[in-house]
This record gives sequence, structure tokens and C-alpha cells, in this order.
Amino acid sequence: MPSRRRFLWSAVLLVWLVAPAASAQLQTFPKAELTIVSAGGPHKFTVELATTPGQMEQGLMFRKNLAPDAGMLFDYRTPSMAAMWMKNTLIPLDMLFVDQQGRIINIHERAVPGSLDPIAAAGPARAVIELNGGTAGHLGIKPGDRVIYPIFGNAS
Repeated sequence: MPSRRRFLWSAVLLVWLVAPAASAQLQTFPKAELTIVSAGGPHKFTVELATTPGQMEQGLMFRKNLAPDAGMLFDYRTPSMAAMWMKNTLIPLDMLFVDQQGRIINIHERAVPGSLDPIAAAGPARAVIELNGGTAGHLGIKPGDRVIYPIFGNAS
């Protein structure tokens, strides 16, 4: 009887330890196209959409690479003083903070992978776009440039 009780206790303990890991599955993200219009012209990106709390919490964590024309759009739905960090993020990212009208407020270039330092918007942001580190500089994307996407009411 003691060995059976020990077996049952071990089984219960194993289920208790493994169940949270099984429920902590990685989020999936729908994709959409957006355009950033800079002095150098329009730049098209395919972005993954982070709109739910789980998607926003995970973001681009654990990714080992990102296509050159890919990124992620975090939609806060209403303007807020957004702040991001790079916890569990393996690649450097450019973070573009975008206002309600689709204008880029500020850009944090080449955020350091794994850093827990907060990266904040310079003003109320409706959304944050994450791109590969160095993309904004390479394409000449600057504060004041326009993001074309339906949530900003400017999609054609």
C-alpha cells in the first residue's frame, strides 16, 4: 500500500508541475499589410497583429529571426503612454511609437535583446510597430512619417 500511495502522489505532483507548462503555449498572430511613408517613399511590411493581452505580452519573444519586410503591430486601441521591454527577445528591434492619426511619434532603434529597461513612447501612442533592428535607419524612417493602416483611419 505505501508504494501505491507514493505512486499516486508522484502522479499528482507530475500533473501539477507539467500542466502549467502545457497551458503556456505560444500565441499565434494574424497577419496584415501596412505601409510606412517616409521621405524615401512608401515601405510595405507584413506585420503580425498583437491585439489580445496574451499576444501583447508575448510579442516577438523567442524569435531567432524576422524577415526583412516583417514586423509586429501592437494595437492599444486608445492612445496611451506605451512602454515596451525586450525580455526573452532574441533579436534587436526598432520600435516605432505611432499616434492615433498614424504619425510616428518617436523611434527607439536597435533595442538590446534581453534588456529589461523600459522603452517608452514620447507621447500618447495608439500603437507600436516592431521591425528588425536597423530597419528604420536603413530606410530613412523618422518621427513624423506616416503609417498607413486601417486603425489610423487613413487606409485607402
